[in-house]
Amino acid sequence: MVGFIVVLVIVAIFLIVYAAAAVRIVRPYQRGIVEQLGKYKQTVDPGLRMIIPFIQTMRLVDMREQVVDVPPQEVITSDNVVVSVDAVIYYEPTDPQRLVYNIANFMMAVIKLAQTNLRNVIGDMQLDEALTSRDKINTELREILDDATDNWGVRVGRVEIQRIDPPPDVMAAMHEQMKAERTRRATVTSADGERQAAVTRAEGDRQAAVLRAEGDKQQRILRAEGESEAMQRVAEAERFRQETVALGEAQAINSVYGAINDNHPDPSLLTIKYLETLQAMADGQATKIVVPTELAGLAGGLTAVTELLGNGGGPKPPKEEPRPITTAPAGATVRSIPPGGSTTRSIPPYPQDDTANG
Repeated sequence: MVGFIVVLVIVAIFLIVYAAAAVRIVRPYQRGIVEQLGKYKQTVDPGLRMIIPFIQTMRLVDMREQVVDVPPQEVITSDNVVVSVDAVIYYEPTDPQRLVYNIANFMMAVIKLAQTNLRNVIGDMQLDEALTSRDKINTELREILDDATDNWGVRVGRVEIQRIDPPPDVMAAMHEQMKAERTRRATVTSADGERQAAVTRAEGDRQAAVLRAEGDKQQRILRAEGESEAMQRVAEAERFRQETVALGEAQAINSVYGAINDNHPDPSLLTIKYLETLQAMADGQATKIVVPTELAGLAGGLTAVTELLGNGGGPKPPKEEPRPITTAPAGATVRSIPPGGSTTRSIPPYPQDDTANG
C-alpha cells in the first residue's frame, strides 16, 4: 500500500512537471518560435500555447522597437579632419523566424554595420557639411541599414547622430571663426543702422526744408495779397478823395459861375478882375511875365476904369508915356534869363467885349 501511494505521488509530480513544461504563455508583444526535435515547426501568436515537452521547444521573440547605442567611432572627413561620431539606431523586428535563424548576434552585427557605414557617409563630406547636415546623414544611414537588415527580418526605423566631436584644436579654430563671423555681422548691422539713420535724417532735413520753403512761399503770397489789398484800398480811398475834391471844386465853380451870371457883370467888372489877376501874378517871385497882344483892349479897359474912378471927384493922375512892350500871341511865353534862375508863367488872353465886336 505504501508503495502504491509513493507511485501515485511520483506520477502526480511527473504530471505536474509535464504540464508545466507543456504550457507556454505568449505575451502580446511577443511571438513564439516552436521547434520540434530541433526543426522549425511554426510561429505562434500571443496567448496560451501547449507544446510537447522534451519533443518541442518554444523560443519567444520580442517584437517591440528596440534601441541600439552605437559606440563613438572616429571618422575622417574629406578634408582630413578626424571626428568622433556617436549614433543611435531604432529597429523593429518584422519576421521572428528570420531574426532567429538568419543572424546569430543581431546586436553586434547592426553596431558594426552602423560604424562601417558612418565612415562611408561622413567620409564623403567636409567638416562643415557634416556638422550642418545631420538630417542628411541620418536619412542615408537609415536607408543603408534598412536594406542590409531586411534579410534579418528587421526594419530600421530611425538613425540619429548624437554627437560629432572635432579635435580640440579644430574646435578652437571654429570658435575663433564663429567669433570673427559674429563680429563681422555686428559691424555690418551697425553700418546698416548708421546708414539707415543717415538716410532717415537726410529725409527729415529734406522734408523740413520743403516745409520751410512752402511756409516762406505762403507767407510771401499772403504778404503780397495783403499789400495788394491795402494798395487797392488806398487807391480806392485816394480815388474817392479826388472824386470828392473834384466834385467840391465843380460845385464851387458852378456856384461862382452861377453867382456871376446871376449878377449880370459888365465889362468894367471883368476888367477889374482881370487887373487883379495880373497883379496877383506880378506879386510872385517869377522873373518872367507874359503880356497878351490885345493891348488896345487893355488900354481901353484902363481908360474906362480911369474915367470910372475920375467921376468920383478926385484929381486925374498925370498921363504917363507907355513903355515899349514886346507883344506875343495869346497864351505865348516870354523868357528872360535872370541871374538866379528862370520861371515861366502863362497869362490868359484879355477878355473881349462881345457886344463891341458885334
